[in-house]
Amino acid sequence: MIRKVEISNVDTSKLPVLSNEEKKELFIKIKQGDIEARETFINGNLRLVLSVLQRFSGRCDNMDDLFQVGCVGLIKSIDNFDLSLNVQFSTYAVPMIIGEIRRYLRDNNPIRVSRSIRDLAYKALQAKEKLTKEFNKEPTVEQIAKEIGVDKEEIVFSFEAIQDPLSLQEPVYNDGAESIYIMDQVSDVKANDEHWTDSLAIEQAMSKLNEREKMIITKRFFDGRTQMEVADEIGISQAQVSRLEKDAIGRIKKLYQ
Repeated sequence: MIRKVEISNVDTSKLPVLSNEEKKELFIKIKQGDIEARETFINGNLRLVLSVLQRFSGRCDNMDDLFQVGCVGLIKSIDNFDLSLNVQFSTYAVPMIIGEIRRYLRDNNPIRVSRSIRDLAYKALQAKEKLTKEFNKEPTVEQIAKEIGVDKEEIVFSFEAIQDPLSLQEPVYNDGAESIYIMDQVSDVKANDEHWTDSLAIEQAMSKLNEREKMIITKRFFDGRTQMEVADEIGISQAQVSRLEKDAIGRIKKLYQ
């Protein structure tokens, strides 16, 4: 059973699904100016927009807005798609929908980037696309810089400036029970003796843990290892490391409540 989800006043459980043959027939009519066929084609591909939105979960407070932006990308795909390309419409449309959403997120990024830097980045992206078609491979930063007549350092800086920020709490894996977040894969490279009093208290609490839990806590918080590194060293999955780590931390917290 398809669960009902409301987004932008659209009941996603009732969205139609078109076969490839139906898409082809509708597209021929669209090219002939059939407005009704165009509307049917758009409605029949809204699930495609929803599938793309899942990639941006947690990146926007208003998913309705993001859905509308995705629909703009879908419509642009319809306007530019060519049946003679001999590719599935979804193959052509997904990158365009993603691009539209990314542009929206960049322009509405809470971290403000100057207009001139954004303009340079978009100009560089256009040059990158042009050179990729010419060389049949991705160009180097030096080639992009030469194409638009700026220093390569400016290209690198502009690209970094328009990157979407990621939350350390953003999940990168979920096994259905436990989630692994970006912060779990970031090493702690600070000096281990910065907070020696805290470390001493933790060591005392660790005497209550079993040997495996002690090893995981030591490697994670004293040696600054990532969960992935710990998992590789002791021969278990990262999800298991995450679970054991949380259990151990929970036990330590109880000792100080």
